Amino acid sequence: MAAKKSKNSETGGVKTIASNRKARFSYEILDEMEAGIALTGAEVKSLRAGNASMGDAYCQIERGELFMLHCHIGPYEQARDNLKPTRKRKLLMHAREIRKLHDQVKSKGVTIVPLSIYFNERGRCKVEVAVCRGKKLHDKRDSIKERDSKRDLDRLRKKARH
Repeated sequence: MAAKKSKNSETGGVKTIASNRKARFSYEILDEMEAGIALTGAEVKSLRAGNASMGDAYCQIERGELFMLHCHIGPYEQARDNLKPTRKRKLLMHAREIRKLHDQVKSKGVTIVPLSIYFNERGRCKVEVAVCRGKKLHDKRDSIKERDSKRDLDRLRKKARH
C-alpha cells in the first residue's frame, strides 16, 4: 500500500490525479489495494495534465481480469488518436490478488470501487481500488453528523487561536 499521498510532485512524492470522494461517502471500505493500469500514451499525457474524473467509476472482474469502467480521462489535444474517454481500462494485478478480490465480492452487497488515480514515486500511474459494502441511510447520516461536528470543532479552535 502506498504511503500518504501529497499533492506536491516537486518533493518526489506521490501526485494524486483524481479521487472518488463519492465512494468514500456512499460505501464502507473493507479492504484497499493498489493496481497498475494499462493506458495509451495520450491517456498518460492527459493524466499528467490532470484531466480525469472518477465520479461513477467502478471495477468488474471478467474472465480472471480486473477492469475499471466509467472513469473519464479527457482527450489529449496534441494526440492524433484519442480513444473514447470512458472506455473500459484493464487494471494490472497479480492473479492471486484478483482471486482474493473475486472471493470477497461473491458475498451480497460487496463491490470493487476505484478510490483514486495517482502517479507513484517512480512516475508510474496507479489506481487505488477498494472492496466496499454500501452504507445504509443511517450510516450516511452518521457520516454527515461526524463531518459537521468536526468542521464546527475546527472552526472553534481557529476562533480560539485568534
